[in-house]
Amino acid sequence: MQISLSSTGGKVLASAVLVGAAASVAGLGTFGTFTSTTAASASVASGTVRIAFGPGGTTNPLSVPVTGMVAGDTISQPVVLANTGDTDLSSVTLTTAATTSSRLDTDQVNGVQLQIQSCPVAWTQVGSAPRISYTCASPTTVLASRPAIADAVPVSPLTALAAGKADNLLVKVTLPDTANNDFQGLSSVVGFSFTATQRGAVAR
Repeated sequence: MQISLSSTGGKVLASAVLVGAAASVAGLGTFGTFTSTTAASASVASGTVRIAFGPGGTTNPLSVPVTGMVAGDTISQPVVLANTGDTDLSSVTLTTAATTSSRLDTDQVNGVQLQIQSCPVAWTQVGSAPRISYTCASPTTVLASRPAIADAVPVSPLTALAAGKADNLLVKVTLPDTANNDFQGLSSVVGFSFTATQRGAVAR
């Protein structure tokens, strides 16, 4: 009797395991999921902010020395300032600093004064050295006359704020007629630095 009962119990247990396994398989079919996937790519590139002298950014006429000035003299130098990058600009500023200093650049009243004008077309030269001047039918002042040393002063309005555009500028350096004998025989070296700032950020 004991052997018979033990044998029967074993059969019942085996049947229960098989039933459980079948239920598990059925459950897998009940919770199946349909899926679909698609993919895409986007190209991202940054722009270039670059401002330079000359249409190709290869010339720097401001490196020409100004010599032999006397009280009342004005020396003018045309220069093309070009936006050679692919990005519009919000502003352009000018910083000038004396690497070799004298009273010519430290005296803000009687020392050298700086002015910049712009012309829609190339400036027309009148006369020859040493008496050269430049004319324009409709000049625009983009930097009012001020002491030669400047710290990030705006140069405006400029066509070169637009990518690929350029401005025909005329840089004027004047030694006021109020400069007295104390200004004789002096020498200064002034560096010019134009700084371009990108346009405002946009959401697309």
